[in-house]
Formats: sequence, structure tokens, C-alpha cells
Amino acid sequence: MKSLLLGATALTLCAGFSSAAYADFTLNILHINDFHSRFDPITDSDSNCDAETDAAGECFGGIARLKTIIDDTRAKYEDGNSLLLSAGDNFQGSLYYTTYKSKVVSDFFNQMGFDVVATGNHEFDDGPEEFMKFIEAAEFPIIGGNFDVTRDENLRGKIKGSIVVEIGGEKIGIIGATTEDTPEIAAPGPNVEFTDVIQYVRGASEALDAAGVDKIILLSHIGYTVDLDVAAALPLVDVIVGGHSHTLLSNTAEGAAGPYPTMVTNPEGIEVPVVQANQYGKYLGDIAITWDDNGVVTSAEGEPFLIDASVDGNEDFKGQLAALAAPIEEAMGEVIGTTTGPIDGARESCRAVECQMGNLVAEAMLDRVKDQGATIAIANGGGLRASIDAGEITKGEVITVLPFSNTLATVDISGADVIEALENGVSDVENAAGRFAQIAGLKYSYTLSKPAGQRISDVMVGSGDSFEPIDEDATYTIVTNNYVRGGGDGFATFAEGDNAYDFGPPLEEVLADYIAKQGGEYTPFTDGRITVIE
Repeated sequence: MKSLLLGATALTLCAGFSSAAYADFTLNILHINDFHSRFDPITDSDSNCDAETDAAGECFGGIARLKTIIDDTRAKYEDGNSLLLSAGDNFQGSLYYTTYKSKVVSDFFNQMGFDVVATGNHEFDDGPEEFMKFIEAAEFPIIGGNFDVTRDENLRGKIKGSIVVEIGGEKIGIIGATTEDTPEIAAPGPNVEFTDVIQYVRGASEALDAAGVDKIILLSHIGYTVDLDVAAALPLVDVIVGGHSHTLLSNTAEGAAGPYPTMVTNPEGIEVPVVQANQYGKYLGDIAITWDDNGVVTSAEGEPFLIDASVDGNEDFKGQLAALAAPIEEAMGEVIGTTTGPIDGARESCRAVECQMGNLVAEAMLDRVKDQGATIAIANGGGLRASIDAGEITKGEVITVLPFSNTLATVDISGADVIEALENGVSDVENAAGRFAQIAGLKYSYTLSKPAGQRISDVMVGSGDSFEPIDEDATYTIVTNNYVRGGGDGFATFAEGDNAYDFGPPLEEVLADYIAKQGGEYTPFTDGRITVIE
């Protein structure tokens, strides 16, 4: 363990460091997280924004606006004491990534001047090979420490656990950490081993401190609640810039999960600021951190900036996007149907309660294989990546909702295993985990106040036009996607089931065909199939 820790915490030191500071030092940190390749603007419901809506000033984000606001904000800091950070999950989530993979991310991020980028779980979605391409193309360091890549031939020696940069004559240590459940929710492969976050960060911060670095930032992709736990447990971490949970922290925005920054008392009684900036490049986090002469944070002030239509997009970036979009626009613009109202696919809904997109996808999956004996559909909420606005539904929108190239999969499991799978689905609702089960052919309730593993009740299965209690001893054919069927998102019961088949049609094709089968017009709905008991 000691050798692993030392390897993970190797430091990259910049030459020419000055001696100890003799005055307070302020660093302006700009940050994004969970960008998910949303290069085009999005609507207020996080779905794709068409040109007409964007021209009307009703859309947010987009890489061109993000470039403008980053450049303008950094220019205000005349002393140059600023850092631009990404807290991970820059892969996956749009047709740009589906078409061009990591190259489109590295090309734009190189031009934006990122200083350090964390590893997100989605950086492993296409395996270590694609992540390696990103690392090799990036003109900025990509860090991630609580995973061992020494056995992986693609990543060995290509990623560091922490880095030290010099800003204004000061040494700033930045540590990377990635969610421990990455092997369950992505595809790092058998040769990448993840370790305990707190244990890793403790060792990494101690190594930095021993090297004379007394200003330490954790750039994490572990989720807001875990960030709070880390801040409370470790004495040497000064600031946490986080991601993974897509959390909006703000002192002014309606619906924010907490203040920006959220202050947590560490074991030495010092307040540690924790920040996060929502998702999809909709906000730019902007926090000013001041350390005193002893390396203790004395001030943390800021507010994330909502990137709306008041920001003019960078013209060069617009041109680059247009060139990239041209080859895919015609195919992706194909209209496959219409919806009479918005189809809610927001993560806040689909990872906690019955949601309209979950019902649509689960019903489409079940409809496709019901003649093969399948009676229950389970779709992981984390596999649903966008909403669809009212009106025409395009092929591109469907792929944006289902961007992972998953295939339809079936497996036979017992009724008891169905209940166990549902328990897994609600086991981490508090952190908006993607394992939440959207369903068809099934009803269930869960009690949030009960401990994980004891939350599910009233499981009913479809029987003709009615529902009846599930039989724990009976065998049911389940339809899901190949990722979940293989045990992804913690669904181990599916990996252990019988008669597994993972090679059905692509999910996006299943969904498009189902909408066409409805006569081309779909009406979103929820019907009470999932009940939440507080």
C-alpha cells in the first residue's frame, strides 16, 4: 500500500519557486464540472437548444460563451493570480462526443487554457484507450490519484495523482480524486484499481505538506456529500473544487443545494470552503481564496456566474463548431416524431422519483421484447442524459438522451432478486446516484428515511390489466440495457442471472421505433408507478 500511495502522490514541481510568502495571498479560482461535451447551448431544462430559441435569448452555456466569459473574467485579475480548473466528466453527453470522441474535448479545452483537469468517471466510458488519447492530446495536466494504473498498458505512467503549480511566486498543490464506484458506473477495465478517497487524499496532502507546499486544493470528482466528508476529516486540505453530483451551490440562485462556498470545519477547527458549479457549462464558478502567511485560509468569497444570452459567444469557436456539426446535422436532424409536451429527463427527477423520460424509455424497452416473455423493464436513471422539449423529436435528441451506445439486454432472475435490484436502485438516492430504477411492468414504493437495503416495499408486477404482489420464488424475464445487465451501477443480481443476452438493438433505435409505433405522436406521463415515502 505504501508503494502504491507513493506512486499515486508523485508531484510535478515547477522550477523557480520563491521562498515563503510574507503577506496574504489571494488566488482566483475559475471552475466548471460535469461539462459532458455540451458544446452547444442548452435550454433551461438542459435539453438541446435550437438556433431560433438561442437567437431569442432563451438558452444558456455553450462552449463559445464559456470561452468568452473565461477570457473576460481572467482579464480582470491584473495580478494574474488565477487558476482555471475542470472537476471532470468532460466526456459523453452530446453528438459531438458520440462522433468525435475525446478529440473534440481536447481540441477545445487546449484553446481555453485550462490549468488542471480532474479525471471523471465518464472519462473511462470508452475504456482506458480513449482516456489515453485524451491525456496524450491535452496541453494541460489531467490528474487523478485514488486509482492505480500501473497494470494498464494504456495509462501506465501517464497520469499523476497531484501536481504543484506556481502562481504569483506561491506553490499551489492540487490533488485529484475520482469517485470510488467508477468500476461500477464506467468501464476502466480490470487493470485499473480504485482505492479509498479519504485515505488517498490524506496521504497526498501529507506528501505535499512535507514538500513545503502549504496551499492545497482538492480537485475532486466524488460528489458534494463526499466532498463535505473529506473536508471534515482531513486537516491539510484548504479548498475543495468538486464535481460528479452536478450540484448547484449559490448564494442567490433559486433551488441551490447550499451556499457558495459551503464551509466545513476540519479537525483543526479551520473552515474549509467547498464549491461546485452545476453542470453542462451553464455556470462558471468563481471563488477568491485568501491564505495568510501561515498557509491558513482567511477568506473565501465568490458566486458562480450564470452563462446566459447576455454573454456573446466567441466567434472563432462558433466557426469551429459549425464545421464539426455539418457532417452530422443532416442525419441527426431527421424528425422521428413529436411530443405533445416536454419530456422531463432531468437528473433531479430521474435519479429520485418516477420521471417522464424514465417511463418512456422503460415502456419502449418492454414493448420491444414483450413477445419474448419479458414482463419487467428496468432502466437506470443515470443512463438518461437529457430532456426533450415539446414539439418535434429529432434523431439527434434521442441520441442525446441515450448517448452511451447501449444495447437492449434480457436476463432471467427471481422475484427476490428483483427486489434486491430495486434496493440497489434506491440505495444512494441522497447522492443522486445513477442506479435509480425507472421501470415498466412494475410498481414499487421506497421509504427514504430507512437505511439502504431496507427501503423497498409494495412491489407489484403487471398481470394483464392489473398488478399483483411479486412472487419472490418465481422467475421473471427482465429487459434492461447491456451495461446494467452486466452488473453496472451496482446491479450485481443481473450479472448473476440466467439466460442473459446483451446483443439486442441499440437503445436509441428502440426508443425511436417506439415513438413511431405510437403514430409518431407521444404524450409524456407519470402514473404513480414509483411511490416515495418520506
